[in-house]
Amino acid sequence: MSLRVPIEPLEYRSGALFFDGFSLESLAENHGTPLYVYSAGAVRSRLAAYRAGIGQRRHQICYAMKANGNLGLLGVLARENCGVDIVSGGELFRALRAGISPERIVFSGVGKSATEMVEGLENEIHLFVVESGAELHLLSQVASARGQVARVSVRVNPDVDAGTHPYIATGLRENKFGIDHEEVLATYRLIQELPGLEARGIGFHIGSQLTDLDGFREAARRIRDLIEALRVDPGVVLSHVDVGGGLGIRYASEEPPSPEDYARLLCEELPYPEMTLVFEPGRNLVGNAGILISRILFRKQNGAKVFFIADAAMNDLIRPSLYGAYHEIWPAIRERMVHPISGADLVGPVCESGDFLARDRELPDLQAGDLVALASAGAYGFVMSSNYNARLRPAEVLIDGGEARLVRARESYDDLVRLETL
Repeated sequence: MSLRVPIEPLEYRSGALFFDGFSLESLAENHGTPLYVYSAGAVRSRLAAYRAGIGQRRHQICYAMKANGNLGLLGVLARENCGVDIVSGGELFRALRAGISPERIVFSGVGKSATEMVEGLENEIHLFVVESGAELHLLSQVASARGQVARVSVRVNPDVDAGTHPYIATGLRENKFGIDHEEVLATYRLIQELPGLEARGIGFHIGSQLTDLDGFREAARRIRDLIEALRVDPGVVLSHVDVGGGLGIRYASEEPPSPEDYARLLCEELPYPEMTLVFEPGRNLVGNAGILISRILFRKQNGAKVFFIADAAMNDLIRPSLYGAYHEIWPAIRERMVHPISGADLVGPVCESGDFLARDRELPDLQAGDLVALASAGAYGFVMSSNYNARLRPAEVLIDGGEARLVRARESYDDLVRLETL
């Protein structure tokens, strides 16, 4: 194992691993393990990079909160005047509780219920992103019955291959998302015909964890063609273009474009200064700003195969089991990397062969009691966790201004049965 450099804000100081100024040892001692830790400073730095690339262009950043909905983290974004992209009534509730302005909330998703539509209208959110004719008809009925007008944006499926994992590709015709680009003009005509609706925008989202700009460029050009066609219709006045999210991060050896380059490209490809550009970064804002700390319980050897059994498991971080995802593993003691173990697995206590955090990897020479940090765990980590095997979900800590603050307590056994009856 090469003594490479971890992703900031992880760093070694005198052989010990620190995250945003706090040692893993101190974080684990104060809050236990498994433990999610997030850096507010890293999120703000990423946000500043987007804004530098956007420059003076009229814009709104709406964080895709499905990546991480922790209230403490949402509070940081609210204070930075960010909006959010939500996909459920529960996310709307969390966003409002965190202080996000309703005027900066965009409601996406292919399956909004009538109840969720009412909740959005009651709170006067900025707009609904619609993804089918059937959804338009239901939204029209709901808004009309309330005597309200729902502002809508059409999500276009541009049929662009994003070149990412099939589970997180969203821009092909075979995916469930968006309205076929060949049906978009008819969709805007339908919006004009239905009561209670007002067309405000157009947008796209082609996938997640994208590590080059080609797909974004192609999708933006297809949207530009549609905008030009729609501008001919005096009944359609578009005030914004939603470019979605999807820019990737480094998990292993990836070298994704910078947020600055990504934002500049979209500003250039969509040259409509009168329209607000809406960006919806999720993973790219918070992914590298979080880690999962775990403690090694046992070191086990079956023949030549070495297993490091950790107190974190697939229920805490399911990405490796679900997607075959890679997270760098950094030991709290740097010296453990000098003589690495080849073909080793880092596994959890869950009763599944699919319970692994790293498989057939070159891993540090870990010992029972050691702490490790799973890097790039700020996105799709805790938010996808579960109580499988009746395991308690971890605590979450936010580091901000030199303070490591508990922003979600570790669950208790009582929490496991709180909503149940005999």
